[in-house]
Amino acid sequence: MLSILRGTQRSFQVALWFLALAVFLLVGFLHVDFRLLIPDKVQEPPVTNIMFLKTHKTASSTILNILYRFSESHNLTTALPEGSRVHLGYPWLFVTRYVEGLKQDNRLQHHFNIMCNHLRFNYPEVQKVMPNDTFYFSILRNPVFQLESSFIYYKDYAPAFQKAKSLDEFLADPWKYYNASVSLRNVYAKNNMWFDFGFDNNAPADMDYVHKCLAEVEQRFHLVLIADYFDESMVLLRRRLRWQLDDIVSFKLNVRSQSTVSHLTPESQERVQHWCALDWQLYQHFNRTFWTQLHAELSPRQLTEELEQLRERQRELTALCLQDPEPKNLTHIDDRNLRPYQSGKANILGYNLRHGLGTTTLHICQRMAMPELQHMAHMYSLQFPNKTPKDIPLMKK
Repeated sequence: MLSILRGTQRSFQVALWFLALAVFLLVGFLHVDFRLLIPDKVQEPPVTNIMFLKTHKTASSTILNILYRFSESHNLTTALPEGSRVHLGYPWLFVTRYVEGLKQDNRLQHHFNIMCNHLRFNYPEVQKVMPNDTFYFSILRNPVFQLESSFIYYKDYAPAFQKAKSLDEFLADPWKYYNASVSLRNVYAKNNMWFDFGFDNNAPADMDYVHKCLAEVEQRFHLVLIADYFDESMVLLRRRLRWQLDDIVSFKLNVRSQSTVSHLTPESQERVQHWCALDWQLYQHFNRTFWTQLHAELSPRQLTEELEQLRERQRELTALCLQDPEPKNLTHIDDRNLRPYQSGKANILGYNLRHGLGTTTLHICQRMAMPELQHMAHMYSLQFPNKTPKDIPLMKK
């Protein structure tokens, strides 16, 4: 009887061993990624030293909001514009005196964790502000859509745009309106993203020059995202920064109403590629590298699952925070602190929060919906409580 029991026990142990082996082999065969089974379990500490080159009309205001929120929630320091400035010296090349807290410090021993306001990239000067282990990233957009957005947003600001009735008209004969020597305000009218990276936006698109500049960007930046694939960009950014899901969930900020969006003719779209040839080369190159990096990091199944996780969480927070998931016209936004700055012919939209939100929920929702200028002023007051607050007219009652 005892020998029978022992035999049964051994058989049971052998069966368990084979079952475990079968599960192990099945998992390997199916390529199960256990990080997806516990999607918010981060194995390593999050990246906290970050420089984001905020390009123009590329969904960069939404990323700035993400970085501001992360900085505040993790008690980090942010390199903010000095005094009454709202940018870090743009459109001039960045120098350290544009940062609050560094103007009187000749030794520049103080470093910040995050740098994300508009500036024209100047690597030697940025290095003086940011730690050696800083993660550098930026974002680009298809130049056709980037220039269309710039034309509407800077219609009354850029001399090159002021007299053209439409972007189609401008592109039909751009040199009729554009003069590179007139004003730095015209940087928005030609190769604006190239200019943001610190290069000459009026340089000929000579391929030796282009390749040299592209190699420099690759050397300086760890990642260049693509605004046309914003969700995919956030999935890859989250992995690179080792952040939690809620850290990169966002509401779209600084978006226009569809009534102010122009649909360019096919001829105009082709003309953009020639007029903004440097931007086009920049975009084409880093669009390729973006997808190469994304596919090297995630399988198609992983990408699909992580995109769905991101979008589901966005839907949850939208339902939790907002009266209406669709952004509203300025005149329909109740809270002045949530009314976005208006520029040119663009109709910039914003959000109304739901009433009756609890203190913690209200704190989260307010910061997700807060427009760029108000958010910058808020961060400035937190970081420099003894200095005169930023004067943001939209916040005045």
